[in-house]
Amino acid sequence: MREEADRGRERSQIPFSERGRVTAVRRTAARKPIRGPSSVNVSCSRWSEPGGYREVLKIAIPLILSTGAWSIQHFVDRMFLSWYSPEAIAAAMPAGMLNFALLSIFIGTVSYVSTFVAQYHGAGRHREIGPVLWQGMYVSLFGGLCMLCLIPLAGSIFALVGHDAPVQKNEVDYFVILSIGGFPAIATHALSGFFSGVARPWPIMWVTMASTALNLILDYLFIFGRAGLPEMGMRGAALATVLAAVFSLVVMLLLAWRAANDTRYHTLKGWRPDGALMRRLLRFGFPSGMQFFLDMSGFTGFILLVGRLGTLPLAATNIAFNINTLAFMPMIGCGITVSVLVGQHLGRNAPELAEKATWSAFHITFAYMASIAAAYVLIPEVFVAPFAPADDPQAFEAIFHLAVILLRFVALYSIFDTLSIVFASAVKGAGDTRFVMLIIAAFSGLILLGPAYVTIVVLGRGIMAAWILATLYVTSLGIVFLLRFLQGKWKTMRVIESEKTWATSDISPVLEQSSTPQRFPIPKTGFRPGRQPVPILQQGALQDACRFNPPGPATGPNGLGTPGVEPGAGSCGRRLDDQNAP
Repeated sequence: MREEADRGRERSQIPFSERGRVTAVRRTAARKPIRGPSSVNVSCSRWSEPGGYREVLKIAIPLILSTGAWSIQHFVDRMFLSWYSPEAIAAAMPAGMLNFALLSIFIGTVSYVSTFVAQYHGAGRHREIGPVLWQGMYVSLFGGLCMLCLIPLAGSIFALVGHDAPVQKNEVDYFVILSIGGFPAIATHALSGFFSGVARPWPIMWVTMASTALNLILDYLFIFGRAGLPEMGMRGAALATVLAAVFSLVVMLLLAWRAANDTRYHTLKGWRPDGALMRRLLRFGFPSGMQFFLDMSGFTGFILLVGRLGTLPLAATNIAFNINTLAFMPMIGCGITVSVLVGQHLGRNAPELAEKATWSAFHITFAYMASIAAAYVLIPEVFVAPFAPADDPQAFEAIFHLAVILLRFVALYSIFDTLSIVFASAVKGAGDTRFVMLIIAAFSGLILLGPAYVTIVVLGRGIMAAWILATLYVTSLGIVFLLRFLQGKWKTMRVIESEKTWATSDISPVLEQSSTPQRFPIPKTGFRPGRQPVPILQQGALQDACRFNPPGPATGPNGLGTPGVEPGAGSCGRRLDDQNAP
């Protein structure tokens, strides 16, 4: 009897909203068998528990497949161009990377929609998801217009680089057509951010695979002039890419605008421009876009500098980077997964699960990339051989041998690239985008571009010295982002605003009219003397009755109470943002 009384007193001290959870935890703990440590038990637990491998792979697999399909698209695209002419493959990488570097500032910004969506989704605030998606679409439209404005400058830009005349002509053609398709290329990333943020990545995968298949078919027809079409070479490759992007945009819009999505997430109803939401998206998303831009610009500048060494080093560098892209893009899928899971867990105020999910993703990504790096060293010929043109394999011999050597550099820095992708994605998923941007900016100039310019242009060193600098750059990024993650500052960050709630002090005058507890409906707005009406969000507010004693003083911002918790010792102890509240 005494033990039961003690348990009753202990339970009475637990807040009402926490009693069910605490009881469930105790029951779960009571069912656990007592046994010694076992690696099998640890691995099984890591697989099934929150933040474990299964949770990561559930989102990562379709994203890995979609990014893998995208990398296959670019790999085959470059392979077709290498079959077409040496000038075409030499021009594809500089022009394509310059175009993508300029797009990346907008792509990185709108891709951050996924973090907002993930945190809103984790917090249960579903109707705020559609509006942030629309702000991303407006940024995409602005980015597409900016790319159109750059088209008249294409000739001057590539004339400054100083590549050979045939290569320069192909670069201009490729860049101009890709720039025309800027809007669909950017907007598809905003839509992908919506689907990944709500933990529904499968539509992304199916649309990307269909788009890739369409692109590869059009590549073959347009580049070589098959099925009665004119032979367009570089222009054909760019046109195929743009048409595939338009296809992806149309299909993803139709999926996002389905009635079920609009009802739950307001994907159509939330179309109105929102200045405050746009400012927050730009506050966190723009540094992410700048980080993406600086990273891409760094490698684009590196490739342009390598082009000064001649067509042979440039072609070998393009091949090595394209091979790396084939293995690198699936890691991007893991990086997106990390950002989404970190955002969702932080939206639920569970930073320990966000940390655990990050380490689970790192284990998976490291195992994958270590295997690929070993293959680069042991069987590099398998990766380089598909780039050999069928009509003149002898001319490709020198490029082949140099590309095999460069793959060894790729194998080394790929291991550290795993650190960079996973842990940078984790801190960005929390909102730590400014730090990532500053590190990329500093290291791009101080480790990659500045030393590469001195090495190639001033000192006249060769391709090996340039690739040593590129390897040092990626290695340094991986180490710094790991240290930032271990520091833990990201655990206290959020990108979404605090949900507005109505503190009990706002209704205390009503309650004081009667000495007995009362049941009352929640009004749309609450008034306090000398204040404007305080809007009440229906979701997360007390929808039914709650019994109050006279509440204590408000302690939150502006005297309105602590967000999400009713102030005062006499409150019922229930969280205002508890989705399980009656």
